Amino acid sequence: MLYTLTAHDLSEKLKSREISAAELTKAQLDRIAKAEPEVESLLTVTAEEAIKKAEEVDKKLARGEAVSPLAGIPMAIKDNISTKDVRTTCASKMLYNYVPPYNATVAERLFAADAIMIGKANMDEFAMGSSTENSYFKKTKNPRNTAHVPGGSSGGSAAAVAADEAVFALGSDTGGSIRQPASFCGVVGMKPTYGLVSRYGLIAFASSLDQIGPITKDVRDCATVLSVISGKDAKDSTSLSSDVPDYLGALTGECKGMRIGIPKEYFSDAVDPDVRRAVLDAAKAYEAMGACLVECTLPMLDYALETYYLISSAEASSNLARYDGVRYGFRAEGCKDLEELFLRTRSEGFGQEVKRRIMLGTFVLSSGYYDAYYKKAQKTRTLICRDFARVFENVDCILTPTSPCTAWKFGEKSADPVQMYLADICTVSVNIAGLPALSMPCGTDAAGLPIGVQLIGGRLRDDVILRAAYALEQNGKGGR
Repeated sequence: MLYTLTAHDLSEKLKSREISAAELTKAQLDRIAKAEPEVESLLTVTAEEAIKKAEEVDKKLARGEAVSPLAGIPMAIKDNISTKDVRTTCASKMLYNYVPPYNATVAERLFAADAIMIGKANMDEFAMGSSTENSYFKKTKNPRNTAHVPGGSSGGSAAAVAADEAVFALGSDTGGSIRQPASFCGVVGMKPTYGLVSRYGLIAFASSLDQIGPITKDVRDCATVLSVISGKDAKDSTSLSSDVPDYLGALTGECKGMRIGIPKEYFSDAVDPDVRRAVLDAAKAYEAMGACLVECTLPMLDYALETYYLISSAEASSNLARYDGVRYGFRAEGCKDLEELFLRTRSEGFGQEVKRRIMLGTFVLSSGYYDAYYKKAQKTRTLICRDFARVFENVDCILTPTSPCTAWKFGEKSADPVQMYLADICTVSVNIAGLPALSMPCGTDAAGLPIGVQLIGGRLRDDVILRAAYALEQNGKGGR
């Protein structure tokens, strides 16, 4: 079945004219029609636009034009990434009717590469959550076991790829929102170095932490998508001007001589025994391939979760202040004055988790508490960055669990926000430090649910973790 194949396999079939882009797109839409009622990964399906784009790609192929490796490949885009003339809701009542007049830079680059968007993926509202239970519209199911959550906030993107509703997808990662759902759904997900991929057109949650990245079926596809979406963007002041490396060229299948750090803080008793076993088995596989395992320590990790939630909530309270019912999006009806309009619009338009984080962020930025909380969190951020810099003097990459547990059942953690926040313990430090990290499958737990291993690289060493991940995948330890 075509929709089960990777992007690079499909690209070969398209270029050899074994299949057409229209044929592939129709097969993908048929798959969505069959799987979507159960998985519920997509908020919008762009069938008409996808078929039209596929016909354009087929004309290019018929003329013998050189095309991108992503030409004709169906994809999904997370619903907080702006797409011109296609509804972009952030899975919130606040933006239920918002249709952007422009494309995000990542969308423009994928469209220019002739990738075919087949839909917008569900998510936690404004990317705040770890299970996709916070969507205003529906709850996406984990295709590996639909009684369990797909992770979040990019749960719709990960589920779409895992359920073969999309060949690849884009997500956003603020504290693990690409990597954790990739782990839960048994696919590959990568959070690039901060600034490597433009954030222009990404609806902001926490601007100093947010990063767009790919969710794919294998590591080669991940490298391919990253190559297309990376690079300097004049529209994003935080975009890095460094050259984009040859990510596909880094996929040698070899890791002999690589130094892989094993930080003890990531293997505490809080990590499920099945997860610890699978991740340490991956470490042994690296050692068998000639890599050197290096024990290391990141003592400031103990403060990463608190630091993350203080900084991200503070930035969220600032970014979400723009949703007031005046300019666009949801507006409460029948208000007698401006104050009531603001109050009712924000009360009715935002969900509980978003309100919780706005309140926390406003509190830590308020007079009398700024120094005690927000300023202290920023100082701790610097210490966490220094911890990573010190470790990367002696290792090429770091290996950890992606999540301390596998996917939980619906409702299991949603009643206790603190338990939900603790699920991010393995991922948030990467965003705090602006580093690249990738999650890939490395086994299953006793219940058959996927386990993810996380590879963390130094700043702008995205190629190094892709090389390490590909070696593990070729070794047979990282398949779907």
